[in-house]
Amino acid sequence: MSNKIGKAAYRPVGVLMGLAAGALAGVIFRQVWKMTAGDGEAPNPTDEDRRWAEILAAAALQGAIFSVVRAAVDRGGAVGVRRLTGSWPD
Repeated sequence: MSNKIGKAAYRPVGVLMGLAAGALAGVIFRQVWKMTAGDGEAPNPTDEDRRWAEILAAAALQGAIFSVVRAAVDRGGAVGVRRLTGSWPD
């Protein structure tokens, strides 16, 4: 199949996988935050009672988890499309 078909096949799959990746990253982040901070919920940046260090640490952790999950899902989706279509989606 042509590369254009591979790209077209990946586009809707990529959107759905992106949504799933975001949800999965949120679940992972909440679990990691509970284990590391011992707190039930991550701090809200506008919470007056939370320290800067805690808010920035939560944001950095959340960003790192989201990026790793998103990269893994994108890569897995691209590999799956290549297996189905024979073309790597660019």
